[in-house]
Amino acid sequence: MKGLHAVVTGGGSGIGAAIAMALAAEGVAVTLMGRSMKRLKSLPLPASHCIVADVSDPESVKRAFDAAADFGPVDILVNNAGQVESQPFVRTSVDVWQRMLDVNLTGSFVCTQQVLPGMVERGFGRIVNVASTAALKGYAYVAAYCAAKHGVLGMTRALALEVAKKGITVNAVCPGYTETSIVDKAVQQISSKTGRSADQARAELASSNPQGRLIQPDEVARTVVWLCRRESSSITGQAIAVAGGEVM
Repeated sequence: MKGLHAVVTGGGSGIGAAIAMALAAEGVAVTLMGRSMKRLKSLPLPASHCIVADVSDPESVKRAFDAAADFGPVDILVNNAGQVESQPFVRTSVDVWQRMLDVNLTGSFVCTQQVLPGMVERGFGRIVNVASTAALKGYAYVAAYCAAKHGVLGMTRALALEVAKKGITVNAVCPGYTETSIVDKAVQQISSKTGRSADQARAELASSNPQGRLIQPDEVARTVVWLCRRESSSITGQAIAVAGGEVM
């Protein structure tokens, strides 16, 4: 994979950071995008490029990818930036609904549009959308998030067919509950609303995984790297669940 250039959105922490480090270990030049330059630069990736971007803002995305082009054509795009907010359906405001769509779905759309023409011209590209098991099933109290992630999977499958003969693959990776700040936030919410301890709340989330544990970010990262390899050219339009058997 040496000589390839990857952009990883939401690359400053959690799954995005793990993906960036895994790609860099394979010799890929990595451009990290995220909302906090301090967080991006805190990663132990001295050869990486860091660009501030808000994927919910199309103009910010265009500026970021124009800057990324200075480091070479983008061969790999990992749409990892995401956000989740939990509310009962009837209390979910239009603002929350739109924010979940903007960050989780439209963000992946506008980022992909920035790199796809170049990939088509060069006859090679790897696009991996980090979705969620919420792209494959429903979860109570996160209807807006589930709708957005289901949309990501639909976009993944449609685009995979559109570029199937152009040397480009488009896949989705769908992690279950993963040891990240998103899970930390969920644990806090469960504890505050139910009175359970943090350990009990964490155990409840882990119980959705038949293996009885939380997924680790590096497990997701290794799956992404596999999909980005040149020899993975026949794998496209897929939703790879990294969830210990939660979704089959």
